[in-house]
Amino acid sequence: MVEVTRLSGSTVVLNADLIEKIEATPDTVVTLTTGACFVVRESVAQVINAVIDYKARVFKSPVRGEAHPSLTVLPGVES
Repeated sequence: MVEVTRLSGSTVVLNADLIEKIEATPDTVVTLTTGACFVVRESVAQVINAVIDYKARVFKSPVRGEAHPSLTVLPGVES
């Protein structure tokens, strides 16, 4: 989930997996795959970085900071 700020100052949390595109028009417009659009204060780069940070947290092991075990290639299995 990615928290962004609407132009009105209110915050909204978006599902990062549903982001279809991010445009600078010059305001930043985030469009979801559902068709919903959000005009936000953050720049395109800030939204992209927030998505990257979120996904990095999701795919890290909470114990050792390594890749999540379900994403590890097993010995003897080629990718």
